[in-house]
Amino acid sequence: MPTSCKKELRKFEKSLPISLLRTREVTMRLFKPFIDDHDLTMPQWRVLRALAEDEALDAKALAERCVILPPSLTRIFRGLTQRGLIEQVPCTDARRHMVRLTPEGLALFEQVVQESEPTYRQLADAFGAERLDTLLDLLNELRDTVQQMQEDGPVAAPQMRKVAGIR
Repeated sequence: MPTSCKKELRKFEKSLPISLLRTREVTMRLFKPFIDDHDLTMPQWRVLRALAEDEALDAKALAERCVILPPSLTRIFRGLTQRGLIEQVPCTDARRHMVRLTPEGLALFEQVVQESEPTYRQLADAFGAERLDTLLDLLNELRDTVQQMQEDGPVAAPQMRKVAGIR
């Protein structure tokens, strides 16, 4: 690597994408056993989790909220429907695919939460509940900032590449 690039590039441990990936992986390993015990995938769990907070959601809202591509969401819907965990909701707009948790889906959601909540509390105790809450707020703000930068268009793109250390 040329010396000039080396001077501009932050240390590997200070790379935001790498830090986020590492944190995601270690955090997922903490909670994944609870999902695995119920023969769920992480994307399926995200769908159940999102639906547990709302009466019903359409496919577009779920894809955005759960960070799942629409083709994958179709397969997830099929699997969760076959297991009796979600059901389609009648909708006047035929273009919208609305789903909600079934009573069985809600019961499974509550069981997984009950099983995993002690681990979540341990994490909050070890890291600090207030710090964890602040971290979550900051991550949401960071996401909003990056989305806004992307919406601002091509003018921001070269600046974003330079900030990320990409040539």
